[in-house]
Amino acid sequence: MNTTIKREQLETPNGEKKLLLHSCCAPCSGELMEALVASNIQFSIFFYNPNIHPKHEYEIRKNENIRYAQKMNIPFIDADYDTSNWFARVKGLEFAPEKGERCTACFDMRFERTALFAHENGYKLITSSLGLSRWKDFNQINGCGVRAAKRYPDMVYWTYNWRKKGGGDRMYDISKREEFYQQEYCGCVYSLRDTNLARIKKGQGRIEMGQKFYGVNDGNGAI
Repeated sequence: MNTTIKREQLETPNGEKKLLLHSCCAPCSGELMEALVASNIQFSIFFYNPNIHPKHEYEIRKNENIRYAQKMNIPFIDADYDTSNWFARVKGLEFAPEKGERCTACFDMRFERTALFAHENGYKLITSSLGLSRWKDFNQINGCGVRAAKRYPDMVYWTYNWRKKGGGDRMYDISKREEFYQQEYCGCVYSLRDTNLARIKKGQGRIEMGQKFYGVNDGNGAI
């Protein structure tokens, strides 16, 4: 870890001592993990992302997250890859635009499962690394998180803006330092479809999964 970074001391809502962090990928969660460790906040990673397709891509992203969690000695909870439930959840929204209804349904599903695990395992505070990505709607994500937390008494979704005070820049710095896998689309099969169509229109080739890594290949992926 880069110990030269000057970080603010984070304070959790209601002074909660334990946090369940929903992680979407290593590049996004890396900044949150380092920030939480620097503030001595106890947390576990909850990896529940049945939206990621195909399975090969899912495994690459998950294993990158496991690798960094093990390096930092953070507990990693590997949840089910229930893709059939995800496809059922977004049925009819296959052509919804990015940041539209399909994304809301996707976030709702992932956060509802996070909140359920938290409720069953003694966590009263949850948050997600999804809000760090510049490709996501921060307010949309927070709305879904708050809605999921309200299902259970005394549970709170932490709406902290992880992008502020250099968080977004540090995300890329950490990704390059750790040579994280550089994903090039949101994760779902519909994002893959639309991203490939956009690339073809620009005269670019289709996405080649499992090929690019920060610090090894130049450029910023779609994280």
